[in-house]
Amino acid sequence: MACLALVGVVTASCGRGPVEVDTPALSASTDRACTALVKALPASVDGAERRDVEPAGAAAAAAAWGDPAIVLRCGVAMPKEFDEFATCQETNGVGWFIPEEQVTGEPRPITMTTIGRDVNVQVTLPAEHWPPANAMVDLAPAIKQTTEEKAPCV
Repeated sequence: MACLALVGVVTASCGRGPVEVDTPALSASTDRACTALVKALPASVDGAERRDVEPAGAAAAAAAWGDPAIVLRCGVAMPKEFDEFATCQETNGVGWFIPEEQVTGEPRPITMTTIGRDVNVQVTLPAEHWPPANAMVDLAPAIKQTTEEKAPCV
C-alpha cells in the first residue's frame, strides 16, 4: 500500500494499521478534558509522526506516534506503585512518575504518568524513544493547556 501525498499532507497510516489502545471509562468532566487534550496533542513526539488509534477519534482519549508506537492514554488511574514516597520529575511544568524498577539509566520501554493534575495522562514509550525527556518536552504544552495542576511535583 503506497502512502498518498495530497497538497503536502501525508496519510497518517502509510501502510500501518491503527494502534489498538485500551481506554478507560471516563466521567463526563474527564471525558471533556481528554477530548481537549487529544485535539491539542502535537503531530509528532520525539520525531515520531502521529498515527491513528482504535477506537478512533478524540473520544478514544488516546493517541499514538511512530512504530513501535508511543502511546498516550488519558483519564487513567494512578499507577499502583505510586505512593507518598514515590519520586517524580518535572519537565517543562509537568510532573511525571516513572516506576522505580523502570528507572535503570539504560534504554528500555517505560510507562510514565503525569502526577498532580486533575486528569492523569499515561504515556508508554518504546526503548527506541529513550530517554523520555524528549517526549515529555513535546507533550508538555498540550497537557498544561488542557489539564489543571492540583499539586506540584515534589
